[in-house]
Order: sequence, then structure tokens, then C-alpha cells
Amino acid sequence: MTREKEIYKVTLVGSAGNLALLTFKFVAGVLGRSSAMIADAVHSMSDFFTDLIVLLFVKVSAKPQDESHDYGHGKFETLATLFVGLALVVAAIGVIVSGAVKFAHWLGGETLEVPGKLALWAALVSIVLKEILYRYTAAKGRALDSPAMVANAWHHRSDALSSVGAAIGIGGAILLGERWAVLDPLACIVVGGMLMKVAWDLLKDSLGELTDQSLSSAEEQEIVNIITSSPDVSEPHNLRTRKIGTRVAIEVHIRMDGDLPLSVAHDHASSIERELKNRFGPDTLVTLHMEPRK
Repeated sequence: MTREKEIYKVTLVGSAGNLALLTFKFVAGVLGRSSAMIADAVHSMSDFFTDLIVLLFVKVSAKPQDESHDYGHGKFETLATLFVGLALVVAAIGVIVSGAVKFAHWLGGETLEVPGKLALWAALVSIVLKEILYRYTAAKGRALDSPAMVANAWHHRSDALSSVGAAIGIGGAILLGERWAVLDPLACIVVGGMLMKVAWDLLKDSLGELTDQSLSSAEEQEIVNIITSSPDVSEPHNLRTRKIGTRVAIEVHIRMDGDLPLSVAHDHASSIERELKNRFGPDTLVTLHMEPRK
């Protein structure tokens, strides 16, 4: 099965789970008189739409290079990761605002309604199912080197964390009575903060890639070490690195003895290129500019 088809399969599994969950949560929220569960259902709905975004952009990113995209379409997958992060920000803000409004009403003397047990069961089922989907999607995303899939996996976990907050609030209100119904909005605020942290991490990575951020210092040092380990090659300089979707692009100047035959210099350059591709992937783009050693 190709990488694109594997990503489609995993994302479709998540989509089916999200669709089933959001339907169950809406029904449980209405019948169980739980605004927290209805908000959790909206979160699952955002997951469902996120799956659609991933399916659309992964198909585009899998297209080979053409006349208008000499480096391929890999950054479309990065763009999908950015959209997932933005969707997560919206979901996190919604959770925080919902909890803050309820808490403000409670401070004003309003009695919060105690939800029914159906809403609690919906939250518990959601926690288990979404954690399973997170682990499945994250493992596949790492195996396929797909940042969009890993980002979508975190969206699954964010829904699980949201359901944890709902379960704490709903369960606390059921077990302790109306006096402790305030646990629901407080848990929503805490979980919303956790979701915002995850969203920021996703946005930071995708924005860095879209703005041609360099590889980490440790990775660039690995590149230098690979180059200097080659015989007759020295003084790597003007190193430039970036990511294009799942591909790494490396540009660097190297120096060799000016009296070396062209064929020997070419063999050294080809050896360095092979080593870099072994380390960073077969699709790595390597540009070596050779200069005579002074």
C-alpha cells in the first residue's frame, strides 16, 4: 500500500470514529442535560472537519514535481498541519470561554444544573475511544513521516482530554450534588489551557517550516560531520537547510584539493550525497558547491 493510501486509510478510520462520537455526544448532551457534553460534541465535530482537511491536503502534497512546483508539493501537507493547529486553537478557546462563562454565572449565585448519567457514560466512552485513535494515528503518522497525521493524532488526544474534563465535572456534580457542579466549568478551563499548549506546538513547527526555518543545530552538526568524514573534503561552509514537507533540502559549499581529477572530486561529492540521503531520507535534496582548497 502506498504512503498516500495508508494515510487515507488511517484518516478515514478516525473520521468514522469522530462521526460516531459526535452523534453520540450530542444525543447524550441533550438527553443528559449537560452543556459540557454538548460542547464536547462540538469539539468532536471540529475533529471530523479536521480529518476532511487532512484528506484533501495529503492528496495534493503527494503530487510529484511539475513545471510550477520544481520542489514538489510537500508543503501542502505542512499547510494542512497549520490548519489543524488553528482548528485546535479555536476548539481550545471555545472550551475555555464556555467554562469561564459557567464559572462566572456560578460566582453570581446561579445554580448549575446537575447532568444525567448518560452524559457521564458518553464522556467515558469518548476518553477510551479517542485515546485509542490517538495512539493508532500517531504511530502510523510517525511511521509514514507525516506531520499532518501526527497533528491530527493530537487533535484526537485533545478531544480525549476535553472528555476527561467533562467526565470530572459531570461525575463530580452527580456524586456530590449541585454544590459541586462548578467542577464542570473549572475542569473545562484547565483542559482548554492544555489544548492551547498542544496547538501552539503544532503551529510553531508548521510556521517554522512554511517560513523556511533551518534544521536544528544538532542536525546541522550531523551534516557537517558527514561531510568532514569524507576523504579530501574540508571546510564545509555556507550551509543552508530547510524542510519541504517530509523532505529535507541541504545546500553547502565544500573545499577539495584543486589538483584532484574531476572524476575523483565527483566521486567524493556523490559519496557525501549518499551518506546524507541515508541519514535524512532518500528524497533529500542535496546541492554541493565544490571549491578548490587554497
